[in-house]
Amino acid sequence: MEFRRLGRSGLTISEIAYGNWLTHGSQVEEDAAHACVRAALDEGITTFDTADVYAGTKAESVLGRALAGQRREGLEIFTKVYWPTGPGRNDRGLSRKHIMESCTASLKRLQTDYVDLYQAHRYDSSVPLEETMTAFADLVRQGKVHYIGVSEWNAEEIAAGAEMARELGIQLISNQPQYSMLWRVIEDQVVPTSEKHGLSQIVWSPLAQGILTGKYLPGQQPPPDSRGGHAEAGGSMKRFLRNEELLTRVQDLVPIAADLGLSMAQLAVAWVLQNQNVAAAIIGASRPEQVQDNVKAAGVTLDADVLARIDQALGDVVERDPAKVQRGA
Repeated sequence: MEFRRLGRSGLTISEIAYGNWLTHGSQVEEDAAHACVRAALDEGITTFDTADVYAGTKAESVLGRALAGQRREGLEIFTKVYWPTGPGRNDRGLSRKHIMESCTASLKRLQTDYVDLYQAHRYDSSVPLEETMTAFADLVRQGKVHYIGVSEWNAEEIAAGAEMARELGIQLISNQPQYSMLWRVIEDQVVPTSEKHGLSQIVWSPLAQGILTGKYLPGQQPPPDSRGGHAEAGGSMKRFLRNEELLTRVQDLVPIAADLGLSMAQLAVAWVLQNQNVAAAIIGASRPEQVQDNVKAAGVTLDADVLARIDQALGDVVERDPAKVQRGA
């Protein structure tokens, strides 16, 4: 495993992080989830990402149980707040009330006294930014949170948040966007702004939700044991799966991966890690062998010729429009 600093902070994280967005508490049974976490630990992953809303709060609880007994100081545990976690009007968003209550609940589910990174899961335009950032600052000073991050904020929002964080004496050190060979909308504005203000990217869906594994073939139904073949987990992939040209172009990556001695998944993860503003790529898994395969991307360098071959293979199916930040694939 290789490690990188997160933003301009002193926090070091594993460049492959383990996330449980679509798996723990929903797609896979708890025993399988625990086996994947054990595989991640065995492979040297120290960074684990979750959110209060995943699987209706169940994902945090599963991760907390899976990490129980591990040396806490040797882990970096990240979670998020924003999306609804209950039926009430205040059970959502970035108000002080919801941030404080959600953090307390997350710590209980994760079985920890603090999280290393607490992230605003989206920008909340209905709440004054000062209220949101002051609540985060209070959590830092209470010792419940070490650092603050955001997820899917655009460049303007990141700049404003970073400036207010500085005024409050805390560190805003990361953004968590979608980023992959197929989805590059952060490159034009978000990445330069983040570099200016001292944030790194912790990217989700580096495999484009599995599309970049190459297992989804044009003109064919998704394999029944795949995420795309899962009734619930596959819902977010439909836009990719319906694009025959995109699936065809992805198959053109197969010989590139083969020439490098990499699996398609390893090529995809290694690609996002070539961006120097990316501190970590989040991988998910329903089986331990998926973790063991993905982590081999750590430390891989892709030279300029390889990157050019990838761009040529994918052509115009790559999404680059910065206006699509926050909208998802």
